[in-house]
Amino acid sequence: MLKKTLGLSLAVLLTVSFSSAFAQNNTSETYRQLDLFGDVFERVRADYVKEVGDEELIEAAINGMLSSLDPHSSYLSPKSFKDMQVQTRGEFGGLGIEVTMESGFVKVVSPIDDTPAFRAGIKAGDFITHLDEKPVQGLALSEAVERMRGKIDTDIKLTIRREGREPFDVTLTRAVIKIQSVRWRTEEDIGYVRITSFSEQTEAGLIRAVDRIKEKLGDEMLGLVLDLRNNPGGLLDQAIKVSDAFLDRGEIVSTRARRVEDAQRFNAKKGDLLAGKPVVVLVNRGSASASEIVAGALQDHRRALILGTQSFGKGSVQTIVPLSGHGAIRLTTAQYFTPSGRSIQAKGIEPDIAVAQAKLSDVENSRGRREADLRGALDNPNENAKPDTDAENSEDKKDEKAAKDKKPLDYQLSRALDLIRGIALYKTKVSN
Repeated sequence: MLKKTLGLSLAVLLTVSFSSAFAQNNTSETYRQLDLFGDVFERVRADYVKEVGDEELIEAAINGMLSSLDPHSSYLSPKSFKDMQVQTRGEFGGLGIEVTMESGFVKVVSPIDDTPAFRAGIKAGDFITHLDEKPVQGLALSEAVERMRGKIDTDIKLTIRREGREPFDVTLTRAVIKIQSVRWRTEEDIGYVRITSFSEQTEAGLIRAVDRIKEKLGDEMLGLVLDLRNNPGGLLDQAIKVSDAFLDRGEIVSTRARRVEDAQRFNAKKGDLLAGKPVVVLVNRGSASASEIVAGALQDHRRALILGTQSFGKGSVQTIVPLSGHGAIRLTTAQYFTPSGRSIQAKGIEPDIAVAQAKLSDVENSRGRREADLRGALDNPNENAKPDTDAENSEDKKDEKAAKDKKPLDYQLSRALDLIRGIALYKTKVSN
């Protein structure tokens, strides 16, 4: 009788808590289902092999309900909710990877630049199958993320499954992840801006970066490369503002929810940071969500050429709903569409110019054999002394060191720079 009473009490409690949600569908079937939940809850509470706290059971039930909907809906415990709020401000603790759940495993959307995961070579598309040798299957995404977080300077071992090779282990040391959302530099007469994620700092960082590039290059500036590779996304409003920075008018993105009246459209305001100069956007399989909003808007308006490989394909919008004193829920509430009406969900952005990242080696500095290396080679009559072999070897070593120290060639970026120079040259010829 006690069990039944507790079960009914829980059912009544849940009914009261969610009364507004059930106001339009207040049927006897709903009450029967809640009564069933109450019975199961009390049976687990009373007869499970070990004692489990009520709060733990309720949180697990809520998380199970949400995670069954789609990979991006989940329950956030008070601690996880606080961590998420800190993360959107651009600083948080952890390994530095954006993840989702697929086929029961944790899937890496992308590593974040200059973090333990990035430095260890974790790649977009990797699957994390074990954490400290314990399988992740059966865990909710939020639980897996919670296990990856921990005290600074502590280690965790990840077992990685990557296409084309056997599973392998990587040990990472947790660190404070400080995200510099926007970075910039110049590539001769072209500006380069990399956005690593869309946090509260992104729009201001972009404007500051473009202003500094203009100051440095002046009238010599031919255009801009906007690098969104391995950018996992972030805040929707920041993606809209970044798109708006390059557009003079027109729709940026629209969102469509379950109810027609909740649909939204976001339009650009007048003003283009680059006054029409060519833009090339770099994307790859690690470019997701907010990154795809920017790439899709600039592609549809023909404001930029998209170069790289197909993006991740996350075309849904999540709303964070705080629960007073109990964390929050992350709930998928809408899907977004590009200005032409395209849905990117599970499809991604197809680049205008498909360019896979290639690994190129520099052969110019290779030593090779020369005439002077051949046995019995004649001396140069203009030289009084034989070549200093030691000096030559020293020069060879310098060349080898220079080759090693040289930054690896970014093939996609190189193609983007060539493209901008080609567009600028074409415009000059047409205007003349």
